[in-house]
Amino acid sequence: MRVDAHQHFWRYQREKHDWITDQMSVLKRDFLPQDLEPHLTRNALDGSVAVQADQSEQETLFLLELAENCARILGVVGWVDLRADNLSERLEFFSQFTKLSGFRHVVQSEPDDRFLLDPRFLRGIARLEKFGFTYDVLIFPKQLPAAIEFTEKFPAQKFVVDHIAKPSIRELQIDGWSGQIRALASNPNVLCKLSGMVTEANWSGWRPEDFTPYLDVVFDAFGPDRLMFGSDWPVCLVAGTYDEVYELVVSYTRAFPEIDRVKIFGDNAVKFYGLERPG
Repeated sequence: MRVDAHQHFWRYQREKHDWITDQMSVLKRDFLPQDLEPHLTRNALDGSVAVQADQSEQETLFLLELAENCARILGVVGWVDLRADNLSERLEFFSQFTKLSGFRHVVQSEPDDRFLLDPRFLRGIARLEKFGFTYDVLIFPKQLPAAIEFTEKFPAQKFVVDHIAKPSIRELQIDGWSGQIRALASNPNVLCKLSGMVTEANWSGWRPEDFTPYLDVVFDAFGPDRLMFGSDWPVCLVAGTYDEVYELVVSYTRAFPEIDRVKIFGDNAVKFYGLERPG
């Protein structure tokens, strides 16, 4: 299968989606499966993984409802309170949904750069393996030191770093991020998504070559067995079209062996998230 491993859906509500600023006004509307469909079809992608954008169980259930009615939503990464006292009960409840692959917390917005090492959060992560749930790591570079320590504590847990950990491509900052993303990649249970890059670049003036140094680092650090393409649609629309985001990774990997491109554009996501072909 060919898979977009990272995209979002929402019914826009100003209060719920207050992270969408006036500078991101293109996102102030509903984005639903029928809106994604033409992009998947045009780029010969079989389906996608829908990732939470709101931190509530209602968001998880919303995405699961969409997935139940749309065969091309192959998996869901939802949200659950990983610090809750009743977490085991909630995980037991969510384990009934076959398309629920795992969970994510918007750690990038937490004021504590070492949030991932909160004992209550660690206790919650420790419970995911029993249910076979994955965990998406959404962080900024300043949170990479904690992420390295965090992932080392759970050698059997399946982790994937969203958006190559959001280096400041706009400012061409690479040195600190480069060493730390390599350290994170030294943990073999950690994968990385080739996603969310255009939003970290100059929204109105990026060039494809701006991303090459960052792609060089993550390909060297993770290798083709631990990387997966994700569009980050519709968030990417603040800086580029779906096709432009897709083409960035296609162009970079064009000279790669076919077996590696198959992994990056589908097989790795299928294996990581436990995705099944649409019926």
